[in-house]
Amino acid sequence: MMNSVRGPAVEARDLTVVRGARTVLRGLDFTVPPGQITGLLGPSGCGKSTLMRALVGTQAKVTGTLQVLGHPAGAAALRSRIGYVTQAPSVYDDLTVRQNLDYFAAVLLPGRAHRDARHETVTRAIADVDLTGHADALAGRLSGGQRSRVSLAVALLGTPELLVLDEPTVGLDPVLRRELWNLFHRIAADRGATILISSHVMDEAERCHRLLLMRDGRILADDTPDALRRRNDTATVEDAFLHLVDAANALEEAAR
Repeated sequence: MMNSVRGPAVEARDLTVVRGARTVLRGLDFTVPPGQITGLLGPSGCGKSTLMRALVGTQAKVTGTLQVLGHPAGAAALRSRIGYVTQAPSVYDDLTVRQNLDYFAAVLLPGRAHRDARHETVTRAIADVDLTGHADALAGRLSGGQRSRVSLAVALLGTPELLVLDEPTVGLDPVLRRELWNLFHRIAADRGATILISSHVMDEAERCHRLLLMRDGRILADDTPDALRRRNDTATVEDAFLHLVDAANALEEAAR
């Protein structure tokens, strides 16, 4: 799949989300370049999931401007162009891997006329996530990492141009995390897909082409890992993040 996006895959200007009395996202300005892996990193509760829901059009009370693949977020034209993986695997435990994908493929490509296309799409998605040997296993009997791969396979059914992955490696052991990250890089390299992936594990930042560092509903930095380390004179992205947090705290304290 070739990426057809000209300009940023995602562009936000003054993006704000308010829930009740709380402002969850605070006037965000950022871009996500096409064909790369952009990491959305920050502590739990900083607004990462809210931002991702805004991108796919499922978040209420969004103000500002949010363009995704050249369209307003949530536009009908984006439904077949975006793959979204939530934190909890969205699969049916009492169905096999193939049955899960057959079901979702029937939603994307309904009718007898698309039967061959559905079969080809499902087979390709299973191979993409390295689950060919588990295609007939019940999803409920898979490991956590394998279940995450099934959810990813569902998101890949439409060969999306943009993958939005909400903490897909949370709770997994280091080996499984490494396998999934290798898979993400293959998808980006082989398909030219844009991947936005959230995490609160800072060492995963080093695996991304570009980073959005978040804290308390704000973007602290939008840059490459190398540039962040150089600009903050630190050895790791985690140290750079902590340096930025300290700087932000000092500004807030001075403003009081």
